[in-house]
Amino acid sequence: MKKFLLILLISIISISTLLASGNKEENEKQVDDFSVLVFISGNLVGSPPYQKLNDGAIEFSKKYPNVKIKTYEAGYNQAEWESQLTSLVATNEYDIVLTTNPSLSEICDNISKKFVNQKFLITDAYFEGNPNIATYEFNQYQQSYILGKLAAMIARSGLDNIRNTNKLGFVLSQEYPLINEQILPGYLNGARSVDPNFTIDKRIIGNWYDADKANELTTSIINSGSDVISTISGSASIGVINSAKENNAYIVFPNDNVYSQAPGVILGCGAMNQKELAIKILEDAYNSNINWGTAEIESIESGYIGFYSDDPLFTDNLPSSIRDEFLSWLEKVKTGEIQI
Repeated sequence: MKKFLLILLISIISISTLLASGNKEENEKQVDDFSVLVFISGNLVGSPPYQKLNDGAIEFSKKYPNVKIKTYEAGYNQAEWESQLTSLVATNEYDIVLTTNPSLSEICDNISKKFVNQKFLITDAYFEGNPNIATYEFNQYQQSYILGKLAAMIARSGLDNIRNTNKLGFVLSQEYPLINEQILPGYLNGARSVDPNFTIDKRIIGNWYDADKANELTTSIINSGSDVISTISGSASIGVINSAKENNAYIVFPNDNVYSQAPGVILGCGAMNQKELAIKILEDAYNSNINWGTAEIESIESGYIGFYSDDPLFTDNLPSSIRDEFLSWLEKVKTGEIQI
């Protein structure tokens, strides 16, 4: 009996030790730091996609005490981005680099060849084949088509100050493949679904911050016959908005809800749900659920492209005759009845 009790006691101690060891390992695993570098290829102020990416990372970090976030604003000099990011990665501090910009794919690909353990998550980009990179491209053709259709409907609406011309304006900070291959074609085709005679009067600022030049270009566009303007111009967009207010024009705005910046002037806002996507992919990385080396397309169907239709400043300032027709069409797009 004594021998049996001794064996039983030893067994209990052994099991308790194993369980304690397992719990210790599990606890240690749970408190390991998970470090994320949010690399902003520009500045946060005046750039809704960058701000939303950073907001998503911060919101994700609040769920886990072991997550650390560092945000780095690289400025608008693209020639410096690779050297800046290389210096940051060289510290070996970050499990994940989270960034957004089509140009970052090539830069991260180059850096990953020197730092083979570094992982990169890139939104608003499409790049396949590198086992350290996963990309998520927004279907901006879809968003631009939606805004182009609404812009054309406004230009044919008979609203105050509408001259019923065949021109729509677009102010851009710079040209790059995404602009020429998705955004401008989508915008024009959306407009031509209303009237095939529409054209786009496009002007280039040359940077992402010169609001005075954006104002000047927008005024020129309006004087040339465009009553509805769109823009992708970073912090310079305030110049576009101010010109539209001063010259009695209207704006449809991509990527963010900015109705409050000019109620009655900004009549439509497209949604690119960068914040929600950032949270989702960081969760996937945290839980080792990323398919590295792949590229995904985020669309209306996946819920990451849309339109801000529930803001009172949209419903109160766009006449119901236009709003109801547009929202009825948009609902058919969401359900797949109409394909873009």
